[in-house]
Amino acid sequence: SHRPTASGTGTSPGARCPWFRGREPMEGACGRLLNQKEAIAVDEELMASPGFSVDQLMELAGLSVACAVATAFPREQYSTNPAVLLVCGPGNNGGDGLVAARHLYHFGYAPHVIYPKANQKSQLFVNLTTQLAQLSVPVEAALPENLERYCVVVDAIFGFSFSGAVRAPFDEIIRRLSSGPPVLSVDIPSGWDVEQGPPAEGVTLQPGFLISLTAPKMCAAHFKGRHFLGGRFVPPGIVEKYQLKLPIYPGISQVVELPN
Repeated sequence: SHRPTASGTGTSPGARCPWFRGREPMEGACGRLLNQKEAIAVDEELMASPGFSVDQLMELAGLSVACAVATAFPREQYSTNPAVLLVCGPGNNGGDGLVAARHLYHFGYAPHVIYPKANQKSQLFVNLTTQLAQLSVPVEAALPENLERYCVVVDAIFGFSFSGAVRAPFDEIIRRLSSGPPVLSVDIPSGWDVEQGPPAEGVTLQPGFLISLTAPKMCAAHFKGRHFLGGRFVPPGIVEKYQLKLPIYPGISQVVELPN
């Protein structure tokens, strides 16, 4: 028998999304866990014209990341502005981190951005770093020697488009982050395979915190820490098409914590 969809029509997943065919989808706290193709397709559908712009999605994602940090490490627990290190990659995952740094500044934190391969070709990324400069938020290329002063490190290096081996300088960065302060990863723990999870060999980042964006990906099945969801903007058509069971966000919150 066909598994009913969210609308109860009984349409099989394969009839809606061709890559479902021939395999049973993995389930998580939000319904189906997205594979890499699906994660890319959801973004493309959100950005179909007319629709969301990449700037909008990045702003909403970065706000969610900042809210997850503020939920896990509440500002009122610290006597002074708590220091947060945000390590940003060259792609959109890194852009989410740049946005999060700006919001954390306004939330009363002391963000410090590490951006080894700054994207200087895209006006969007130039705008984001300019906004940080206007706030005197430090943006540097190399990790500081001492990481102990940070209450948390935000891993915004690689997202769901990542595949293959981690190359310099990010291999050494991930090695150092694997034995430092608590890590909160954005969407995908950097270096993990989007579908298979942590690599079988080599240095592996095992973050204590994860914020999935829009919906959790398959690798989240291998994650054991505190898991947040951000992306309070997904239209019902995408929820139904991808067999998602998104939780209700509390109040006006931009994040919701998922059960282990």
